[in-house]
Amino acid sequence: MRIEYDRDTCVGMFQCVAEWDAFEKDMDAGKATLVDAEKTDEDVFSLEVPDGEELDAKFAARTCPVDAIRLYDDDGEQLI
Repeated sequence: MRIEYDRDTCVGMFQCVAEWDAFEKDMDAGKATLVDAEKTDEDVFSLEVPDGEELDAKFAARTCPVDAIRLYDDDGEQLI
């Protein structure tokens, strides 16, 4: 499972931070940060979801009020 986070779309509500510790608050920028993610495009970050953290990743994606977080299965199909 892979998660993609569009930091430009983020509005800093930080619900993702409350749901999954892979996200942290960046108070200077007023946006969340996806820890250890790889930058794949301008302000888009990607991370393989570690085993056992899939449910937390799903909650983080579902709680984002502006859909800045997308979740993909191992076949590349978008789940959220």
